[in-house]
Amino acid sequence: MSTITLDNKIQRFEKIYTGAITDILDEMGYHHTALPHDLKPLVPGQRVTGIAYPMYGEPNTEHDADIVYTPLLKMLGDIQHGHVIVSKANDDVAAHLGELSSETAKYRGCRGAVIYGGVRDTDYIIELGFPVYSRYTTPLDVLGRWQLVDYNCAIEIEGTTVNPGDFIVGDRDGVVVIPQDITDEVLLKAEEVVSTENLVRKAILGGEHPLDAYHRFGRF
Repeated sequence: MSTITLDNKIQRFEKIYTGAITDILDEMGYHHTALPHDLKPLVPGQRVTGIAYPMYGEPNTEHDADIVYTPLLKMLGDIQHGHVIVSKANDDVAAHLGELSSETAKYRGCRGAVIYGGVRDTDYIIELGFPVYSRYTTPLDVLGRWQLVDYNCAIEIEGTTVNPGDFIVGDRDGVVVIPQDITDEVLLKAEEVVSTENLVRKAILGGEHPLDAYHRFGRF
C-alpha cells in the first residue's frame, strides 16, 4: 500500500518532466510507457496528472440516444477524485469528449482527459481549465457514429497498456503511463534525477567539461 497520499503524489509529479520519468522507467525495464506522439494538448504546455481511468469504444451507427448516452453517463457518474480519463476510441470520425462531459468530469474530481480520438467544444473546455489531450478536433457528435463499450478496464494504445490505477503524467513532451505498483518508486527516483540534473547543469554552466560532469554525476 502506498505511503504517499494521492494529493501529495499528484502535487509532486506535477513538478517532474516526463523525460525524467521515462528515463527511470527505461532503467527499470519498462520500455513502452509513452502514449503515441500524435496526442496533443488543447492548450500547449498544459499538464495532466492523476490516476488512470481507462475506457474504450468503437464505431456504431445506433441512433437511439438512450442506448448511446447511458453508458457514457454511467462512466461519468463513476469518476472519482484524482482520476484522469484515458480513452481508446478506435475511431477517427466523431468527438469522444465535449464540454458537458468535461464539466461533469471536472466537478466529480477528474483532473483531465487523454482521448485517443477526437474532442469538440474546445473553446468551452479551454475556458473551463480542464486539461485535455487528443488526436483531433471535430464538431461531430457520437450519436449514430460511436458508442462506449467498457470503462475502468485495461486498454492498450499502440503497444502501451493502461490499467485502472496506473499513474498518468502529461506535459508538453507527451503522456506517460506509470504502472500502479511502481508509482511511488518512480516518483522518488525521478525526484532524485531532477535534483542530479540540476547539479549537472550548474557544473556545466560553471565551466566544467560536460564529459567530466557526466562522469562525476552519472547523468546527462
